[in-house]
Amino acid sequence: MITQPYHLYVERTDATKNMARFYAMAIEPNLFGEACLTRCWGRIGTNGQTMSHHFETEREAVALFLDLLRQKKRRGYSATVRQSCPDVR
Repeated sequence: MITQPYHLYVERTDATKNMARFYAMAIEPNLFGEACLTRCWGRIGTNGQTMSHHFETEREAVALFLDLLRQKKRRGYSATVRQSCPDVR
């Protein structure tokens, strides 16, 4: 059972490089009650790609969530208020 919501949407844009990327993540329970980290990324304005990771505990999912967040911040992604990927709510 997930104790609190985990949702993230970040973007990275650079007009000089014609770069407009998004990255979205969410941790939600699956049908079996396991924690499921769903990631979605791609060019802004597209559906992008999706990947799901299944964990037995919420703690494991949160650890990966935070590691990925640190990676994205290091690469220049910043939080923005916007709709997330259709697969990640």
